[in-house]
Amino acid sequence: MYKIRDDEPKYAFLPDTAAPERNRYGEKIDLAAQDNALLGESLNINNDAGVGENPNRYKQHGFYFNADNCISCHACESACSEKNDLPPYLAYRSVGYVEGGTFPNYTRLNISMACNHCDDPVCLKGCPTRAYTKYAEYGAVLQDPDICFGCGYCTWVCPYNAPQLDTEKGHVHKCNMCVDRLEVGLKPACASACLAGALDFGVTETTPENREQLKTQIPGFPTPEISHPNIRFQQTKTLPKEMSRTDSIDVKYRLNDNKDAYVPVINENRANTKKSWNLKKLLSSHENAHIAFTLSAQTVMGAFLLLLCSQYLGVEALSVLTTTAKWPLLIVTFILMSFGLLKLNLHLGRPHRFYRGFNNLRYSPVSREIAGVSMFFAGLSGYGFFSLFENSFATFMMNASAVVAVLGSVIGTYYMYKLYRIPARPYWDHWQTASSFIGTTLSLGGILVVTVGVISNGVSASAALIEITSLIVIAGLAIELIGLVTHARDMKSAQHEGALSHFEQTTKYGKSYWLRNIALLASISVVSAIYLLGATHEAFLALGVLSLALIMTAALIGRALFYVLVIPTTMPGAFFWRNKGFEEHARETGLADMPQTGVVPDSH
Repeated sequence: MYKIRDDEPKYAFLPDTAAPERNRYGEKIDLAAQDNALLGESLNINNDAGVGENPNRYKQHGFYFNADNCISCHACESACSEKNDLPPYLAYRSVGYVEGGTFPNYTRLNISMACNHCDDPVCLKGCPTRAYTKYAEYGAVLQDPDICFGCGYCTWVCPYNAPQLDTEKGHVHKCNMCVDRLEVGLKPACASACLAGALDFGVTETTPENREQLKTQIPGFPTPEISHPNIRFQQTKTLPKEMSRTDSIDVKYRLNDNKDAYVPVINENRANTKKSWNLKKLLSSHENAHIAFTLSAQTVMGAFLLLLCSQYLGVEALSVLTTTAKWPLLIVTFILMSFGLLKLNLHLGRPHRFYRGFNNLRYSPVSREIAGVSMFFAGLSGYGFFSLFENSFATFMMNASAVVAVLGSVIGTYYMYKLYRIPARPYWDHWQTASSFIGTTLSLGGILVVTVGVISNGVSASAALIEITSLIVIAGLAIELIGLVTHARDMKSAQHEGALSHFEQTTKYGKSYWLRNIALLASISVVSAIYLLGATHEAFLALGVLSLALIMTAALIGRALFYVLVIPTTMPGAFFWRNKGFEEHARETGLADMPQTGVVPDSH
């Protein structure tokens, strides 16, 4: 257990104050019934079997931040880092700020933020390995790094950037509420170290001494509706109607009179309107593994489903897929799917623990996606293997494998879409994500089928195949185009970080964005020409190669934009800490090689 010093100051101890029965979200503050058999269980902190005597042990606790008092001294950061022995590039708690007004009435609002141990922890539900647990003791949301395999999905879904992906160790870790201190009646290290009395801690919905407000939101703090965080604010000083971030994210927060809250909008005064290619950043992001996996998986699913339509639905135009083109198609799809899965697995911080991805089927869309895609791959492999034999058992197993593959493709595609519907990443949280994935499945799947069919059988023998796949490809491209147009319209008028994502795709990545759009429109035109002219036209091969190049270009750039443009509803950073602009500068100049700069290693 944590040892209390003889000279521990009075302000470091937890107050024993009365709390309401429920919090403002309607959740019970007392997290355990009095007759619960687990009452009095030890948390086994540092293998100590002792049990704390805190009278409020089973009540939801949370932080209290007085923005009026914070002077940005970073004592809370230092205390947290020292207690948890953190490397320079990680911090469970960080202090950022927003600024507004004009000289001489310039105002700065500091924000100290760590994990908020939410009532509805999205990190817990999202984690595929079940590394997170919300305890009845203090309502703490704790994470076990030994269980984590380093996918980083919790860092996507958390609106407050609380989970930290340690790329050196290959796993995530985060604030643990200093439960060892709570057990002996002490506040967390960060709250005890606060010099200005800005950061405090106690049972949620209780107001500390000499404080008067219990707000759930201040400028720069994402909407509490995502996860119902256990932090309350005081901010009584008058602020300007607009507050700007000081890091490189071109967002400012504007007072919405109707909501009595600040909402994020584009900072037009600072945003760069110059159109650029930015191909290096676009095609060398940390998410290239996800680009490879989603594109390959969706291509293979589309192609294999067409193969099954040929065999089981008797679609005559696809008949070549069950004869001469069958094995080339099966071999190509198997190799392509294996490549996508390998890239995704190697992207993990701990690839050898990939099997833990199935641990949270109850809640995590990642676990369900993994299960669905694995079912599909097993069905695809089984179908191919049992197709080698000609007996009743092999036929039965081949048919069963086909059913498994179809179910797996439906489940995998659906949860591949659901895992990106993240409120903390508004650019993704739109139905266009589904239209993009479905469109890719049809267009790239159709292109793969017709390419293998033409190579295996020649143009003349594949005329019917070319005709029907042209319609499928056109449908897929049209679905994606409709989604993109709607998405651009919605993001442009949005009052969240998605508006900045759309702005950056038309400026910072503007030339790449228009190349994708032109390639997509041209693809529809060229494939339509192929359908109208027919396979016997002398220009077919030239048009076919052109359509393949255009569709691949549109798919690759479009999927890369999908990942590189997303801006999370994260907390504001400072001049160099939690500032992507500084991190990029540090890597370009060599400052990143100095560990004291706190720049996270550029690896995964």
